[in-house]
Amino acid sequence: KMSLSLLLFVIVSIVVVVDGVVVVGLNGHGQQQGNDVYWWQFNGTDCASDDIGSSSCMDVSVAECEKVCLNTTGCGGFNTHGWLKKMDCFSKMSSSPTVNLYVLKDTPQPQPLTTTIPVWPAPREYTNGSSTIMVDASTFKFSGPSSTDLSNAFSRYTSLMFSHKQKQSPSSGAITSAQVSVGNVSVPLQWGVSENYTLTIPSDGSAISISADTVYGAYHAMETLSQLISFDFDLQMYVIHGAPWNIDDSPRFSHREVLIDSSRHFEPVESLKEVVDSLTYAKINVIHWHLVDEQSFPFISPTYPKLAKYGAWTPGERYTVSDVADVVEYARQRGVRVYVEIDTPGHAGCWCNGHPEICPSPNCTMPLNPATEATFTLLSGLFKDVTGGARGQGLFPDNMMHLGGDEVNTKCWTETPSIVQWMEEHNFTADQTYEYFVNRTQAIAHSYERDVIGWEEIWNHFGTTLDKSTIIHQWLPGSSAAQQATDAGYRALWSTDGVWYLDGLGVTWETMYAQEPCTGIADKNCGTLLLGGGGCMWGETVDTSDIQQTIWPRLGAIAERLWSPRGYTDINNARPRFESFRCLLNKRGVAAAPSNNAEAREAPSGPGSCNQ
Repeated sequence: KMSLSLLLFVIVSIVVVVDGVVVVGLNGHGQQQGNDVYWWQFNGTDCASDDIGSSSCMDVSVAECEKVCLNTTGCGGFNTHGWLKKMDCFSKMSSSPTVNLYVLKDTPQPQPLTTTIPVWPAPREYTNGSSTIMVDASTFKFSGPSSTDLSNAFSRYTSLMFSHKQKQSPSSGAITSAQVSVGNVSVPLQWGVSENYTLTIPSDGSAISISADTVYGAYHAMETLSQLISFDFDLQMYVIHGAPWNIDDSPRFSHREVLIDSSRHFEPVESLKEVVDSLTYAKINVIHWHLVDEQSFPFISPTYPKLAKYGAWTPGERYTVSDVADVVEYARQRGVRVYVEIDTPGHAGCWCNGHPEICPSPNCTMPLNPATEATFTLLSGLFKDVTGGARGQGLFPDNMMHLGGDEVNTKCWTETPSIVQWMEEHNFTADQTYEYFVNRTQAIAHSYERDVIGWEEIWNHFGTTLDKSTIIHQWLPGSSAAQQATDAGYRALWSTDGVWYLDGLGVTWETMYAQEPCTGIADKNCGTLLLGGGGCMWGETVDTSDIQQTIWPRLGAIAERLWSPRGYTDINNARPRFESFRCLLNKRGVAAAPSNNAEAREAPSGPGSCNQ
């Protein structure tokens, strides 16, 4: 149980650094072939469209492919489908679940980090001992600076940590308190706020110490502590194994999200709050609320109430302003940001039920009509409803706002005479009209001081003509949009379909864990321009009856990828901790499905432990 820093000290004589990751001499995973030649293996990865013409090594072993590549001019690697790759393959890698990639390098592949700490996600750095210390649940209390939010967190975590009644108070030497120090208890919750913390658990029974810059870091420290405290059912007392503990932790990425879709199926307020609670157990800190879509418009806009009156599934499946404010505030108190997505100009068909004037025609409802000012007047009023018209204010105080912009089929524009006439008058093609719409809606959001996020299609269509503040959200399978955008100085998020889409029920936690968002992205841009990413819980087959078991436990794999150091890539090492994390979720009332299901959210296949 050696700390990461001590481990690196012990092997310092043979370490080198590759791409910012510590690797271990000839003991790295890349196999050596001659002088300074190594084959790095990347599972579920490819560099698509980077093949060497018709050259291949199909139907032969990996070793044979290595020989073929070494004897082929300009070859920098190959995949397990037998396609040889160019020398720049390493900079063009992206996720591809059905194939593995081998890349030629002149240094060993980074040695994956391993850990046995019973905490998910794994902390950045820690040391620990071998003592077991008692914790007195009957007298234990947190103490810290005056803060309503912090006091409420103390109460929540005291209940979480001590859910069983202990048989009796332990003898002297048990821990009875935790002292919490917070640099600033009133920092607003926005992207980039400090979430760092240190946690010290002594082995002599003295007080636990927590130190954090903000309450949000303190919340994470309490979550880590709660996972280290366990109930000994034989003694019927609480213990901490492996004391003393010294943990210095901070997230790898500041933005770690889950998308919740309340349009395809309505998600009641209480269901959303349950999701918020569960996110904190994995240090996920953002809900991307896909509030409306073409199927339904459940939000009662104060300015345009007919959108929900005629666009919701039923009158009872709507959110009032106070409902939304309740969810956002509930999340804030737990360190979870909530930002809104209003997807335009596509994905807005149901808007026409209440406001037909903003749609091309009754039979062709989307994309929204770009040729009338009524469309942008409505969008301006709706955006003001959710932003308050100023930075850090409004129903959604988060400074980020997602405007979608994806899957825009311009057929309705080119088949509607009035829109065709308008495009001709402005000398616009259909694609230029799409660009016009994106720029108009972004300008409205910018006027309300929001940082705009858009799905990657706006990058694929318009590239560097987009406002430089635009955040590009990668989602298309095999895409390199995040790499391209960050190379050009834009910010990006990573939520690639096929590997981090939670509605993909056949995608296993192992596949999700194996993804590296910074693949192909320059080190200087990883965590700076690439802000993070997250899992997408699209709602076609999800409502309050199955949302938890569809999200969990697989979102936990994404959580560790976004929180923990990049070197944590060993799935076999992670497996026991991941299975224990699923048990933790169940014990806390979260309906997390079995971790080793072939299909997500399936019931257990038979009798067995929560570890199955």
